Amino acid sequence: MVETFASLGGDMVKSLAALDPGTSIYLEPVGLAPAGFGLPRSLLAPLAGGPQSFAALRVSHRLDPSGPRDGVISFPVSLAEKARGELPEPLRLQWDAQWAALTSSRPPLANADGQTLLNFQSPQLMGILNVTPDSFSDGGRYASPREAFAYGHQMIAEGARIIDIGGESTRPGAEEVAEGEEIARISDVVTALAASGGMVSIDTRKAAVMAAALDAGASIVNDVSALRFDPDAEATVAARGAPVILMHSIGTPQTMQTLAADAYHDVVLDVFDALRSAIEDACQAGVARDKIILDPGIGFGKTLRHNLAILNALPLYHALGCPLLLGVSRKRMIGALSAEEPASNRLPGSLALMVGALDQGVQLFRVHDVAASQQALKIWRGRLDAALMPPQ
Repeated sequence: MVETFASLGGDMVKSLAALDPGTSIYLEPVGLAPAGFGLPRSLLAPLAGGPQSFAALRVSHRLDPSGPRDGVISFPVSLAEKARGELPEPLRLQWDAQWAALTSSRPPLANADGQTLLNFQSPQLMGILNVTPDSFSDGGRYASPREAFAYGHQMIAEGARIIDIGGESTRPGAEEVAEGEEIARISDVVTALAASGGMVSIDTRKAAVMAAALDAGASIVNDVSALRFDPDAEATVAARGAPVILMHSIGTPQTMQTLAADAYHDVVLDVFDALRSAIEDACQAGVARDKIILDPGIGFGKTLRHNLAILNALPLYHALGCPLLLGVSRKRMIGALSAEEPASNRLPGSLALMVGALDQGVQLFRVHDVAASQQALKIWRGRLDAALMPPQ
């Protein structure tokens, strides 16, 4: 793979003219900074309607969609129009779609009745509530409906905008749970939290569980299989008009880590293409595009190296045009990068990864430790606001 950088002179952008019209291109913002901080606005482009801007682009390209990158060219944002003009005409359609997605605001997330659920102008927290006996971090701790309800309210008080309730563990190696058992686990908690005014998402791969949770008052579906595990899932979500989180994963919880080593030619681009395909499939089934949130699926069918590559390229996924959710809380990669701490001792690493993703424009975070995450979010926002103020 050849990587080049075009200076303000822009000679290297001319190499884009030589790309085959069948090539896939991928626009990744780089040089991120608070909007207007330290550079004239003419040298920056806004990132997904948030407080960040970017000063340069990395354009990766590959002719074989199942192969590695053929090359990368990077250049300042000031050369973006010139770069677009050099592209063969068919590739300008790809450029236009991705550039518009990168630089436009995300509309508020609304439910089937048109009521606004989330506004993405500032990052939000989703609190994790596993009503399972075998989840990797807190399995069994909130299996009682009373304990689960109390903990859900605690997380709302601590700053969680959404409570994500799951009745089946999807950790690597977890066994599948019968849909009747899964429904029995989640129904009372979803009903109680929703009735008390909490916003609930249902973490499930199964259409029957989605329907039961939505009937009980859940507002959002969160599917680790991106609506591909259950053949009825897309139709269920579309018929209800429910917002949905599409997460990237491979295989099943029983097989995903076994498959991970040989699953990718370029994990960053392969995940991008898979999420784009999931969006297209969902929209064809009747799901509104403005009701879709994307999750790159850290730890789901990915090695440590894969996870790190994705985390370092998160701005690329804004080119898909949907809000981004990231779930890194207490994940095994934190122990692998540190001292193999157990899940209960991975809060500092969780916060470090969250702050890094905040700087890359991620809008929603799925977390175990809501109070600590909310404090980190407030400090991050305060520092950002100060950076945008003129010097005193």
